[in-house]
Amino acid sequence: MAILALTSAASGMRAMDTQLDVVANNLANINTVGFKRSRANFEDLMYQIKREPGVPNAEQEPIPHGIQVGLGVQVSGTQANFEQGTFDRTEQPLDLLIEGEGFFRVRTIQNGDALTAYTRAGNFSVNAEGNLVLGNSEGAILDPAISIPDDATEITVGRNGEVLVRTPGTPAPSAVGQIQLARFVNPAGLEQIGRNLFLETNASGAPVTGNPQTDGLGAIQGGALEGSNVDPVRELIDLIRTQRAFEINSQSIQSADESLQVVSNLRRL
Repeated sequence: MAILALTSAASGMRAMDTQLDVVANNLANINTVGFKRSRANFEDLMYQIKREPGVPNAEQEPIPHGIQVGLGVQVSGTQANFEQGTFDRTEQPLDLLIEGEGFFRVRTIQNGDALTAYTRAGNFSVNAEGNLVLGNSEGAILDPAISIPDDATEITVGRNGEVLVRTPGTPAPSAVGQIQLARFVNPAGLEQIGRNLFLETNASGAPVTGNPQTDGLGAIQGGALEGSNVDPVRELIDLIRTQRAFEINSQSIQSADESLQVVSNLRRL
């Protein structure tokens, strides 16, 4: 009866509501440094089998198809897209961009626990103690920590992640630390916790860490930032498609409701 249509269309509206949330979040973070767009994946629900495919007919020949009615759709998951974002040349020495695979590793606090997190955002600065910290709301410290001398007059970060500083009275720059990167077999399995940070999960696998330009890790470009990889045109198209799909499902509910009203009115005849 039309009751199945009601439940199927309702599941479609719920799925489109989640899709709308994902698209809206992508658009909201179009200017977020190192942000990676997400998409919602869908899967159909169970089917009501009214006749099995291949059931023999009167002449004992298999019927080529059965009668199977689906029960709707559900969101199977959201998947982050880790394509390289846009390059933004800033000329700031502590703005760092990863060309290729890899994440910066930082130390953060979540629910009172100290954790190692990972980020593609490279907007670093120096805190009051001289340590390199991420420019997010909490100033997560780069791991391993790198301390910049108070009297440093020039800071340079090489493509291999080596941090060099020049101080008064020294003719040549000296190395004060080495930036390490981490990569994952399945970066889409990382847990997003906000503040431009990701956490390792069983789905992502263990991180492979090392210096830039080694073990498949990318190179570091100083004086530049990786912007969001959100394509506004694509997101607006997805937004329109989501709105239309939501409206179509609502129309299915109205049609099913009208059919049920017709059935209910038969009792009066």
